[in-house]
Amino acid sequence: MGFAKKEYEFLSEIGLGPENPGGFINGKWKASGPVISTVNPSNNQQIAKVTEVSIEDYEEGLRACNEAAKTWKSLPAPKRGEIVRQIGDALREKLQHLGRLVSLEMGKILAEGIGEVQEVIDMCDYAVGLSRQLNGSIVPSERPDHMMFEVWNPLGVVGVITAFNFPCAVLGWNACIALVCGNCVVWKGAPTTPLVTIAVTKLIAEVLEKNNLPSAIFTSFCGGAEIGEAIAKDTRIPLVSFTGSSKVGSKVQKFVNERFGKCLLELSGNNALIVMDDANIGLAVRSILFAAVGTAGQRCTTCRRLYLHESIYQSVLDQLVGLYKQVKIGDPLEKGTLVGPVHTQASRENFEKGISTIKSQGGKILTGGSVIESDGNFVQPTIVEISSDASVVKEELFGPVLYVMKIKTLEEAIELNNSVPQGLSSSVFTSKPETIFKWIGPHGSDCGIVNVNIPTNGAEIGGAFGGEKATGGGREAGSDSWKQYMRRSTCTINYGSELPLAQGINFG
Repeated sequence: MGFAKKEYEFLSEIGLGPENPGGFINGKWKASGPVISTVNPSNNQQIAKVTEVSIEDYEEGLRACNEAAKTWKSLPAPKRGEIVRQIGDALREKLQHLGRLVSLEMGKILAEGIGEVQEVIDMCDYAVGLSRQLNGSIVPSERPDHMMFEVWNPLGVVGVITAFNFPCAVLGWNACIALVCGNCVVWKGAPTTPLVTIAVTKLIAEVLEKNNLPSAIFTSFCGGAEIGEAIAKDTRIPLVSFTGSSKVGSKVQKFVNERFGKCLLELSGNNALIVMDDANIGLAVRSILFAAVGTAGQRCTTCRRLYLHESIYQSVLDQLVGLYKQVKIGDPLEKGTLVGPVHTQASRENFEKGISTIKSQGGKILTGGSVIESDGNFVQPTIVEISSDASVVKEELFGPVLYVMKIKTLEEAIELNNSVPQGLSSSVFTSKPETIFKWIGPHGSDCGIVNVNIPTNGAEIGGAFGGEKATGGGREAGSDSWKQYMRRSTCTINYGSELPLAQGINFG
């Protein structure tokens, strides 16, 4: 039995078929849960079928993964890094096919799909170097003949729950680091992008098998909320990384906290971009377009709020509206397309509801504002003039909707930037050093990502990615994010024959 469409036949090159078991459990592909169809958001037609895992499958997988952790954490970190290097090479070989799959199943344009897979490859490269740099500090001891230092050890098993908008990149941020840190990984991909989950897992599984390592080191599940809840509640998983909405993230955090586990949350963003009167307007307009329209407004770092200085307000707005009207919307796999569909029919309905709410709160649609009649989930990129006091501005509408508001001063802009519950990304466009340093300082943006003269989105992997407040406080990818995936011990060794006590205490 072949694929329903000829253009889907490339999927066989990355191990996919018309029907696929959705669990990689102890080295075998199996699943005994419901059968679902994964669909192309450009036309809502079936790509393939996937059998999701059951709770019984989950339990079998966790037992094997927990056992495999004994082997994996015993391997020296640089040897673990070599395995991750090979995973990166395996992904490189299939970069074009995997990128095409991301575009097909998620709906982002092909360049973004390929770029997402490249991000996982970049994370593999980064993690290889990191595997030789998991350093602890040496701390001067106040006691004679004593040595005090830090030792970092693996946690054991790390759970990774990812979202549809970056179906493999977020796995890369977590899994590449978790693996070199000596942890096994349990991955639950988004229910609506199961083919990406399966294809990436197959490549990782091949590398483990080739190196005669337990396949359960990397365990993956396609499934719904019940599997995510099982991961959150499982005491065998010391750290759970969750990417998704603040609402669901709050529930995950509650489950993990109740068992005293660790939680790494990457949640909603409501990102602002500020253009001051001294900004390079051409640079700002190009950045706003990418930040607001890229991935059909479905990045967590999408620019949703635009604050323009009153003196350049109309000029920027006119240029932006003109560019929006030229944006090509269509099949994300077609050359020249800049905006593909939103991910699901529910996403399209949420866009419509959001536009109604915006209008009811006094928002004025300058361009866009409608769904596009078709078999797919296409909507028009939208610019809205609205008061900064409107309650809808403080919420995350997950689609290509940009709220535009006027400001008079930097102080006002910073206050508005910080006025929402979320705190992921932010950016200011200016040429003044005093503006830059106020913006990035203690009286500036309260976000985890604070940019100058670049978009709110498109972060590099070398820095720690994450946000504050209702964004969750987690940090993934670069910098010292690796420390979250390890257990720190402070060790003090007495190599002398006396027993001096700290703080000069004399006990008997």
